[in-house]
Amino acid sequence: MILSVSDLTKSFGDKVVFKGLSFQIREHEHVAIVGNNGCGKSTLLKVIVGEEPADSGSVVFAKDSTYGYLAQYQDADYPGTIYEYVYHAREDILAMEESLRKMESDMKTVSGDELTKLMDSYQKQSHAYMLMDGDSYVSRVGGTLKGLGFTEDDFSKKMSELSGGQKTRVALSKLLVTNPDLLLLDEPINHLDLHSIEWLENFLVNYSGAVIIVAHDRYFLDRTVTRCIDLSEEKAHDYNGNYSAFMQQKDLFVLTREREYEKQQKKIEHEEKVIEKLQSFNREKSIRRAESRKKVLDKIDRIEKPKEIDTSMKLSLSPLSTSGKDVLTVENLTKSFDGREIFKDVSFEIKRGEKVALIGDNGIGKSTILKIINNVFPADSGKIKIGTGVTIGYYDQEQHGFNEDNTLFDEMQDAYPSLNNTRVRNVLAAFLFRDDEVYKQIRDLSGGERGRISLAKLMLSGSNFLILDEPTNHLDMDSKEILEHALNNYDGTVLYVSHDRYFVNQTADRILELKADGIHEYLGNYDYYLQKRDDIKTDYGLSSDQKIEETAENTQAGSALDWKKQKEEARARQKQEREIKSVEDKIEELESKKAEINGQFEDPEIAKNSAKLNDLTEQLNAIEEELKKLYHRWERLLGDDE
Repeated sequence: MILSVSDLTKSFGDKVVFKGLSFQIREHEHVAIVGNNGCGKSTLLKVIVGEEPADSGSVVFAKDSTYGYLAQYQDADYPGTIYEYVYHAREDILAMEESLRKMESDMKTVSGDELTKLMDSYQKQSHAYMLMDGDSYVSRVGGTLKGLGFTEDDFSKKMSELSGGQKTRVALSKLLVTNPDLLLLDEPINHLDLHSIEWLENFLVNYSGAVIIVAHDRYFLDRTVTRCIDLSEEKAHDYNGNYSAFMQQKDLFVLTREREYEKQQKKIEHEEKVIEKLQSFNREKSIRRAESRKKVLDKIDRIEKPKEIDTSMKLSLSPLSTSGKDVLTVENLTKSFDGREIFKDVSFEIKRGEKVALIGDNGIGKSTILKIINNVFPADSGKIKIGTGVTIGYYDQEQHGFNEDNTLFDEMQDAYPSLNNTRVRNVLAAFLFRDDEVYKQIRDLSGGERGRISLAKLMLSGSNFLILDEPTNHLDMDSKEILEHALNNYDGTVLYVSHDRYFVNQTADRILELKADGIHEYLGNYDYYLQKRDDIKTDYGLSSDQKIEETAENTQAGSALDWKKQKEEARARQKQEREIKSVEDKIEELESKKAEINGQFEDPEIAKNSAKLNDLTEQLNAIEEELKKLYHRWERLLGDDE
């Protein structure tokens, strides 16, 4: 055990953030703290490290253990350079190295017993230095800074010259170099580009110490943690597995809790009626029995009513018209700003019904392409062709066209007067505007809130081609899942830019990667993209920190063949996915029939009817046999998928 949290409670005024939190973190364990915005994830980390006092409870670290904490915001006041700031993270290693160098110098000037003692001391200290990985310390400092997005030219920059995001990256570099027994990381990837995120993921996967992470990037959590602690209901609910496993278990947990709650409520109601009946007899013996039963009832550990999941809070996107098959054609698009070329000769096509993610490094020009398509920026050269019957809905985070005097509720009703009040509230709630927040005026909204209301309006626009620039920014995890569900069930076409890899993995059926040498296409989701990208690296013997651009000249000749192979693989994969879904739908249908028949067996009238019982038994046996075949087929299909 590296950390023990016991019965921890924290409030701000009348608002209880969490209460009675208890959990332990074992050595080498990687844990995510999850839950919706405002549930106290960051506050919990601050309480653990002593930056915030707890109202009650205790936090105990293992004896002689070390920890390192990365807050979301950094303001490091350091007079030196980036490199110096990180290099001096381990003064113990530097002091030991200096001591060893001094011993080496002293050995030249002494002899006899003094030399023997000095050599003995040198050997012991060298061994300790080796255990601390002192020999590799300098390379670790440089490698960590480079891994988190700094170049060697950046190393000499003064800390005072850096932005807040850059300071956070430097602080993270310093923290990783210190190599503590426990890392506590609050949104560590907020200021990292894709390559740096992947580097940090690999670092944490191989980190020997324990790690506690608060992060909104679900793909990052899937790759780096093996346990999730959910704070959604003011308490700590523990789940083994990564984020995806947690979500599956949570659905089952909530359902089980609801059933347990309902069962206990029926038992309590029954006991209360029995007590009331005994008291109504007004006899000494019956009153004593009533009091005895009431004492037992009062001691029951009552299950709290689970927070209801609003199943109506689902966005349904329906295009008002159907476009032609060819939705968008981009040919030889080129764009520069202030003499600096952003991209050149970019070409791609999008067909009806596709869900396409445009990805790439920061500053490569992804958002610029979306703006050119939507006539926000002109292209320097190239052609944009919009297909027949295409109606575009564009979300760019630079929101215009609001009535500043409107409330959120009025803004939605003015845009869509046919929506009833419940529907308006549900749509607003899906984008985190709940209760009295729907009456906030547009002029009082933050940039993030304006983005969310723009997205809410766009989702109801009826457009058949949605173009979205970072649609999941400012959304909590529940809202992201609502948006994912909506896009997956949308019959229209989608092109979007997103850094949210989990979102891309859930919604994209095709990926366009924008690189210095143009567009690279992958017919699949983000997992498929990673697999194919890594295959390219392996095929050409590239190390993990080399750029795929280096293979461009070598791969152009085979690109047409590779594209054909990808299309064939994609068709086979889509066929298999359709088969799996068909089997799953049939299993669900038969399981429902099975449950219905089992319910009929409990009917007292049917229990007396032998003919009916025989008929139900035959039906049940037939269903069981069919289910057995379906489950076998389902397992075989999944096995093929693997």
